[in-house]
Amino acid sequence: MERLGTVAIIGVGLIGGSIGQSLRARKLASRVVGVGRDQAKLDKAQRLGAIDLATTDPARGVAEAEVVVVCTPVTRIAVDVRQAAAHGPNGVLVTDAGSTKAAIVAAIEADVRARNLFVAAHPIAGSERSGVEHARADLFDGRACVLTPGESTPPDLLIRARSFWQSLGCRITEMTPEAHDAALALTSHFPHALAAALAGIVPTSALPLAGGAYRDGTRVAAADPVLWAGILLENQGAVLDACAAFRDQLDTFHQALSDRDERALIAWWEAARARRLLFGNDGS
Repeated sequence: MERLGTVAIIGVGLIGGSIGQSLRARKLASRVVGVGRDQAKLDKAQRLGAIDLATTDPARGVAEAEVVVVCTPVTRIAVDVRQAAAHGPNGVLVTDAGSTKAAIVAAIEADVRARNLFVAAHPIAGSERSGVEHARADLFDGRACVLTPGESTPPDLLIRARSFWQSLGCRITEMTPEAHDAALALTSHFPHALAAALAGIVPTSALPLAGGAYRDGTRVAAADPVLWAGILLENQGAVLDACAAFRDQLDTFHQALSDRDERALIAWWEAARARRLLFGNDGS
């Protein structure tokens, strides 16, 4: 990708900060502008090298941008995208990093200017940690980034979005917003809720006996509750479907264990083991 002029990042936390650090480390942009509501957090992002300049004025922040990346919570993304489109120059590419897509794309499709400037994206590279202090320039290396264009997304804009995310090290996948949300409900959103449930049933008195299974199974329960409540509500239908599928699996396990049916337990576990081995140990 040719070197960009100005890239604006709205929301400079873990993801936004990592985008900024990657752009600066790879010399992909002449200037990275951080846009946010908290000047102290923006100052920290600048000190940590995630951005070159900072502003709490959204219109000023995107006024000269060639690319705007919206990294705010999913409940705010559509509003921030529309605002960026309204104040950005003609021809600006606006993309996002939200982990839900259908509701965001539907809201943008209803805005004539925004839908001609926006390509929805989800770089799958998050963490249970939050804040720019945890940002890394290599966060996206080899990670999948899903693009979910709407019916009105211009083809040339989609090409530019693909090139932008690839330049950060991402592997690009494209699908509909609805297919994305159904898949992420199973692979991310419901597993986060399940981790919280598992963490919640273990009494503090048992924690000294907890080992790797508890550590690995509950790691993402340490994530921001407000952020995840928003994600779960934005993707409510697909997450409830995932919950029903999990309940079926749990019922199968419960019946086999109640019946002391060793063969059924082994078959149940073998099916799960085979699926997990397809994923690999490195998450690729």
